Amino acid sequence: MFIQTESTPNPATLKFLPGQTVLEMGTADFPTAESAGASPLAQRLFAVDGVTGVFFGTDFVTVTKADTLDWDHMKPAILGAIMEHFQSGQPVMSDGAAQAGGHADHSGEDGEIVGQIKELLDSRVRPAVAQDGGDITFHGFDRGVVYLHMQGACAGCPSSTLTLKMGIENLLRHYIPEVTEVRPVAV
Repeated sequence: MFIQTESTPNPATLKFLPGQTVLEMGTADFPTAESAGASPLAQRLFAVDGVTGVFFGTDFVTVTKADTLDWDHMKPAILGAIMEHFQSGQPVMSDGAAQAGGHADHSGEDGEIVGQIKELLDSRVRPAVAQDGGDITFHGFDRGVVYLHMQGACAGCPSSTLTLKMGIENLLRHYIPEVTEVRPVAV
């Protein structure tokens, strides 16, 4: 098994590509070791000293490290943990474990606008941020303000504010005049 690594815009996060499917669909975010109970792979990764976050996409694993440690020291242990997991035959997610896949539900008179927002996020934004090892999902819409949840490499990334304001906000405002602002939300 050959696992490739890619840097992300977030220096504390590295993207690992095992060359096979990680999740059939959706994403899974584990911002803490306590949240990793539903995933044998996430548990194995949190056992590596210095791992502070784990995120799964369809074909990648994103790992976030403590600022005090260096990737040169952590990468071999993380590569080993991923390789051991896939060779063990264990599932990435425990049976019945919920995977996020997406956007929060929204009901109300803004349903058509929210549908347009979700469509733009799915077609233009999410594929781009997946390339960087993260995901951005719709959380809410209220009086012109779009609330988005950032996961994986996007959470805590130094350039995430710029991505939100200059990229996503401008895109949504261009196509949907009702959108006035985009804000991040912590879940």
